[in-house]
Amino acid sequence: MIWVDADACPVKEEAERVATRLGVPLAFVSNGGLRPSQNPLVRMVYVAEGPDEADKHIAERAGRGDVVITNDIPLAAKCVAAGARVLRPDGEALTPANIGNVLATRDLMADLRAADPFRQGGGRAFSRADRSHFLEALDRAVRAAGRDNG
Repeated sequence: MIWVDADACPVKEEAERVATRLGVPLAFVSNGGLRPSQNPLVRMVYVAEGPDEADKHIAERAGRGDVVITNDIPLAAKCVAAGARVLRPDGEALTPANIGNVLATRDLMADLRAADPFRQGGGRAFSRADRSHFLEALDRAVRAAGRDNG
């Protein structure tokens, strides 16, 4: 199963394309507002309004043999701990080897922003290269997740 933290995910179309090509079920989890897919492999999961409801839904279900797509680092850490393969929308894999550093960096940046409310800056724009990298990474992750179960 591919789980997508879908509310702000920029690669929903790409995830559906890979799921279809590889014949893998996919669940878009969100608070609503997503247009349903006619694809029989795609399930739309609408959770209650509120912070982290989609994250909780995914974290309670994802595990070995699954792929999770999210930019939410605490959710990614829970899914990695459960044995799922995790990708960010730019194709970066979050693994047991790097999730601790990614969490620490996230926390450090939050502390820096809190200490300096005038701190400017944000992430760079999402690019075509990011989409391409994501497609390749998702293909690899889904194939590897299939081997995790078998």
